[in-house]
Formats: sequence, structure tokens, C-alpha cells
Amino acid sequence: MKLNYYKDTDSLYIDLSSNDSIETEEISEGVTLDYDSKGNIVGIDIDNASKKIDLKEVILTKLPTQVEAMIA
Repeated sequence: MKLNYYKDTDSLYIDLSSNDSIETEEISEGVTLDYDSKGNIVGIDIDNASKKIDLKEVILTKLPTQVEAMIA
């Protein structure tokens, strides 16, 4: 999983899979889900992210595998 924040558009894309997206569904204003060919969610796009979620902190808990942290 990758979290990609784009400051110039204030959007956050949560990449859940390496599969290609073939369908997108808006589930609320400015929040879309991307699906692969099997109907699995592969990504979440949040427009105006800084107004909808707290981007200052990401907390990961109870993950089943080792986590690799990269600071940009």
C-alpha cells in the first residue's frame, strides 16, 4: 500500500494494489474508489484531502508483516 499526496492539487491517492484500475466510482463528493477487472478495490482518491482528513500524522498498528518506512 502506498500513500501519495499531491500538494499542487491537494489530493491523496491510496494505492492498495499494483493491479490496473478499469472502473471508478464516486462514493461521496470528491472521494472515488478505483476497481480492477475482478471488482477489487485497487485505490482510493480523495480530493481536497487537507480539508477532509488530518494529513499531519499516519499511525499504523497491528500490521501482519514487517513495515518499511520511507520519509520523503
